[in-house]
Amino acid sequence: MSENIVFVKQKEASPVRSADQFHIGLVVDDVPRAAAELSAAAGYEWCEEIGAPASVVLPAGRTVLDLRSLYSRSTPRIELVRSVPGTLWQAADSGIHHLGYWSDDVAADSEELTRRGHVREALGVRPDGTPHWAFHRGPVGPRIELVTRTLQPVLERYWATGRKPS
Repeated sequence: MSENIVFVKQKEASPVRSADQFHIGLVVDDVPRAAAELSAAAGYEWCEEIGAPASVVLPAGRTVLDLRSLYSRSTPRIELVRSVPGTLWQAADSGIHHLGYWSDDVAADSEELTRRGHVREALGVRPDGTPHWAFHRGPVGPRIELVTRTLQPVLERYWATGRKPS
């Protein structure tokens, strides 16, 4: 029995574009081990770990979480995120935790994803309250992470040098 797949042209603009996808996020309990395994298996090279305490809005309210990750210098880009017990940042059996996309307007794109049935699980906010990243969970597949495009030049320098942004 063959299954017919029907491709439907979108009637309205998507809140994210496939061309803006820039990394695959994996949440792991042991970042050095995961990095070593990916290096041995596929030749990945890694940047220094980045991260810090971050102000995050979760469904239960605003909190500060110590969010840390390690990006590959190699492409396709992989982000290894240190797990944070009791949050959405827990290691997934399937491996892929999220797909990261650049966003020119995190607040608007996040609202549009919510309108389309993708539950917002977390929103990273700057001290002035401006969103600079968001995580959404849709009905299927990995989470979608929106990242403000204003971070793109900073991350590109990080990937090129492998050193933490100053």
